[in-house]
Amino acid sequence: MIKYTLACDSAHEFESWFPSSDSFDEQLKRGFVTCPACGSAKIGKTIMAPQVARKDRAAPPAPTPVAEEPRKVAMVSPEEQELRSKLKELRDHLIANSDAVGDKFAEEARKIHYGETEHRSIHGSATPDEARELAEEGIEFHALPMLPGERN
Repeated sequence: MIKYTLACDSAHEFESWFPSSDSFDEQLKRGFVTCPACGSAKIGKTIMAPQVARKDRAAPPAPTPVAEEPRKVAMVSPEEQELRSKLKELRDHLIANSDAVGDKFAEEARKIHYGETEHRSIHGSATPDEARELAEEGIEFHALPMLPGERN
């Protein structure tokens, strides 16, 4: 297994494990590696410091395995597969036709809502508290659809 530190085109950094470098390349090429913050499939590796064993030190203990929670799974009909495809098309269209503002989404949404800057479509990330505050202020926004299996 190999752990990569990755970043999307909106500069969100995250880590993910892959069986091999070739596996990462194949998953990236097929669009299976997406940013957990914004859903972007434009992903690249960041500079990482490898962990190198030193002979003058004892090897660190093996990590304790963490039991994973069972995941909900489903088999979907052709109609549901088509709906999934349409949701992906919608998300891809929204991302392609809006400005990426990263974690400044709430700040930019307020500027647009209150007329401090010209109206434009934006996408980015907001914490649950920021989203609640935007909704309480009457600022309309929508979560981008995330489809099962697209998060790392």
